[in-house]
Amino acid sequence: MADSSTQSIVIDAPPDQVAAVICDFARYPEWTEAMRRVEVVEEYEDGYASQVRFTIDAGVLADEYVLAYAYAEDLTRIEWHLVAPSKMQRAQQGSYDLVGNPDGTTTVTYTLEVELSVGMLGMFRRKAEKMIMDTALKQLKRRVEAPGAAQ
Repeated sequence: MADSSTQSIVIDAPPDQVAAVICDFARYPEWTEAMRRVEVVEEYEDGYASQVRFTIDAGVLADEYVLAYAYAEDLTRIEWHLVAPSKMQRAQQGSYDLVGNPDGTTTVTYTLEVELSVGMLGMFRRKAEKMIMDTALKQLKRRVEAPGAAQ
């Protein structure tokens, strides 16, 4: 696998509200610009998604893939991995780690490791990962902090 990239952001909401938005996969296309379609393929007995199919179109990057999810009991860690290679990816694994802060905010740390099927120089891959992560965290923050987002 490639090297992993990590970024963090502080969101003005408690961890349970942040986790609720992250786990509401069906609504991703409402707030994640590149998401065209998201479908929960399988669920655990508790109702949380165990496998999710994503269809993305970010201009030069279009793909359809399935991720398998695992959750910490208190939802402070949500992690995933690519179930099978897709058109654009050989492998993907990532996680969100949620830490509640004394002031009621949550620090979200996003870690992502992607191995592409197409060749890309390491420098460009890291820049693309940084851009993807930066966009994802900003969109998550905007969604969670929107009035009435995760009540």
